[in-house]
Amino acid sequence: MREINRRNKTAALLLVFVLILGALTGCGKERPAANIRVGSLKGPTSMGILFLMDKAERGETENTYEFQMATGADELLPLMVKGELDIALVPANVAAVLYQKTEGGIAVIDINTLGVLNIVTGTSEVESVADLKGRTIYLTGKGTTPEASLKFVLEANGLKETDYTLEFKSEATEVAAILAENPDAVGLLPQPFVTAALMQNDALRTALDMNEEWIRVENERKGGSNGMVTGVTVVRKEFLEEHPEAVKAFLKEHALSVDGINGDAATGAALAVSAGIVAKEPIAERAIPECHITCITGEDMKADLSAYLDVLAGFDESLVGGKVPEDDFYYIR
Repeated sequence: MREINRRNKTAALLLVFVLILGALTGCGKERPAANIRVGSLKGPTSMGILFLMDKAERGETENTYEFQMATGADELLPLMVKGELDIALVPANVAAVLYQKTEGGIAVIDINTLGVLNIVTGTSEVESVADLKGRTIYLTGKGTTPEASLKFVLEANGLKETDYTLEFKSEATEVAAILAENPDAVGLLPQPFVTAALMQNDALRTALDMNEEWIRVENERKGGSNGMVTGVTVVRKEFLEEHPEAVKAFLKEHALSVDGINGDAATGAALAVSAGIVAKEPIAERAIPECHITCITGEDMKADLSAYLDVLAGFDESLVGGKVPEDDFYYIR
């Protein structure tokens, strides 16, 4: 009988030892939550993941990642539709179009970039939106989001379409060239083209930050806003359902990456040049604080993004894929 009790005690001790060893092993070895295929564009919308990309390359992230950077959204959309990407960082209106194309198969998990548009000029006569009355504004993107956003702000400030003239150019570099030749001209430019233009011509200045103007309008209209939305991060719902913890980990790592670049523009500039987003580090370093890189999630994300998409739909519903997305477009934990 004593022999049986002794054996039982020994077995129990061995079991406890195995359980403790297993727990210690689990704590000491972090396993990747999932492998995530991420697509993004060569622009401000990708700047917020540069520190994440750098950490992933060194194997210091919870998930493992495969990154793919494209020059146009039209390269990323088919990959998301076919399920060859899991997460993508795209312009806000492109996310709405993708939602329609996939019949609700994607969801927005965060806003990654706020407004990057600026009114640039050399004249001291433009200090407010009202000062744009009677002027010609040079810009790109006829019928697209820059025109829609600009007209929304102008109209909210009491300007009618007959009060100003919009002259469209095919590329931002053309607008910058006009401003270089005639500093009294007025142009609407995105970052980092704004910074490049200012660094090349001391006569130019940022007269109006359109993100700030958007906030001012929305505060008066509905009582609050983080700003004009430029870029968002979307996930395939199928991937989200299969790997909810991996997506949660991505959001945490994305937020840390955003903090990283906003707190260390010099390192961010080097990474931006290495990724082919900006040509020169001095331009990138000066532009990063003006790009409004962020990671807004939850109800704040929904409020800002839905307001922005409503404005675009009011201008032209085709910009959002034919209609404003339903509530399931927004992922709120």
